[in-house]
Amino acid sequence: MRVLLVSANTETINMPTFPLGLACVSQATLEARHDVKWLDLMAKRDAEAAIREAIETSEPDVIGISVRNVDDQDMANPRFLLGQAREVVTCCRNLSKALIVLGGPGYSMFPESALDYLAADMGVQGEGEFVFSALLESLEKGRSLSSLPGLYHRGRGLQGKRSFAKDLDRFPFPVPRLFCTSMYEGEDFWIPVQTRRGCPMRCSYCSTESIEGHAIRKRSPEMVIRWLGAWVEAGFRNFQFVDNTFNLPPSYALTLCSHLAGAPFQSSWRCILYPGQIEERLVRAMAEAGCKEVSLGFESGCDTILRKMNKRFTTQDVRHAAKMLSDRGIRTMGFLMLGAPGETRDSAEESLDFVEGLQLNALKITIGIRIYPDTKLAKIASEEGVISPEDVLLFPRFYMPKGLEEWLRKTVQDRIKKHPNWYA
Repeated sequence: MRVLLVSANTETINMPTFPLGLACVSQATLEARHDVKWLDLMAKRDAEAAIREAIETSEPDVIGISVRNVDDQDMANPRFLLGQAREVVTCCRNLSKALIVLGGPGYSMFPESALDYLAADMGVQGEGEFVFSALLESLEKGRSLSSLPGLYHRGRGLQGKRSFAKDLDRFPFPVPRLFCTSMYEGEDFWIPVQTRRGCPMRCSYCSTESIEGHAIRKRSPEMVIRWLGAWVEAGFRNFQFVDNTFNLPPSYALTLCSHLAGAPFQSSWRCILYPGQIEERLVRAMAEAGCKEVSLGFESGCDTILRKMNKRFTTQDVRHAAKMLSDRGIRTMGFLMLGAPGETRDSAEESLDFVEGLQLNALKITIGIRIYPDTKLAKIASEEGVISPEDVLLFPRFYMPKGLEEWLRKTVQDRIKKHPNWYA
C-alpha cells in the first residue's frame, strides 16, 4: 500500500525533537514492503504546503500521523498543543480520502479522547511497528481488524487487547538515510536512541506506563552498537539515550557501557538516570564509555514527599549519585517538581535547601504537577475534588495543594535569582 507518515510536532519547548518513534514505524513499514513517504513538519515552514505536496506526490492509501505533545505542562500558562495536530489531520482530510491513523506518545496517553478530538479514523496505542504493518495488511486483504492489539477505531473503541513486544530486536532501527536532519544539525543535536521500553517504578504522577507498559524490555547491545555505528558513518557522533531509566536494570546498563567503550568508533552521549541503584562501578563505566551528561530526575529533596511520590530512593541516594557523577566529570541536570500531594512550605523549603547542597550543573524546577489518567495522582486529585471522576484529562489539569501556589512561585523566583543555573 502507499503510505504517508507525518510527524505533526513543530514544538521546540526545549529543543527540536527528532521523531524517533515514527522513524521506527517507517522502517518497519518499509520492510513490510509498503511504499512509504516520510514528512517531518519540524523541517517545514509552511505545513499546509508541505502536506499538499506530499499527498500529491505519494497519493497515499493510508496516512499515519504521529502526535508527540498534548500540552506544555506549564501550570501558570498552559498551552494546549493538540490543536496543532488537529490542523494537520484536517488538512490531510481536505486533501485526501486516505484513511487517517494516529500514533505517538501524545496519542497513546489518551487513545479514545484524542481520537475523537482529532477526528481521525483510527489510532494505535503504544508500539506501532507491528500493529501498523498488520493494519495495512488487513486492509489490503480485507481482513477483520478486531484482533489487532491496541488499535482504536473511532466510534467502535478498542479492537484487540493491547500487548507489548518482549523482543525489541524484532523491530528494525531506522536507517539514517531515510530522514532529513537539517532541523536538527549542529552542536546541540543529539541523535535519540532507545535501548529499552517500559518502566517498573510506577511513580505516582507518571504517564510512562500508559505509553510503554511497566515491564522493561530490551534491545541487544550488539544491535544498538551497529545502529550507532551507522549514524557515525553518516557523520553524527552525539547520542541521547531516551530510555526512562538508563541504569535499570544495572546489569544491562553495565553491559551496554562495555559495548560502547569497545565500539570501533568514538561517540559522546547523555542519558536519564533513576536516582536509586546507582553504583560507583556503573558511573565509572559510563564515563569510560563516553557519557558527558545525565538528567537526574529526583523531583523532591524531602524524603516524606519522595515516599508519597512512590520513589524508591532517598535524598541520601540522590546526594551520593550527584557526587559520583561530578567526581567523574559528567555534567548533571537535576529536576525538581514542587506541589505534590503533601507538599507544604516546610517541605518545599527543604527541597530547595537540599538542591543547593548538590553538585549540579543545572536545575529545572516545575511548579504544579500535570495530572494524567490512570495514575495514583489522578486518584488523589479525584478524591480531593481537584478533578471530577469523569474528567478524561485530555485538556491540562494540574495538582497543587491549596494555598501554596502563590507563595511557591515567589519563593522559587527568589531562589533562582541567586542561582543563574536554575530555571523554572
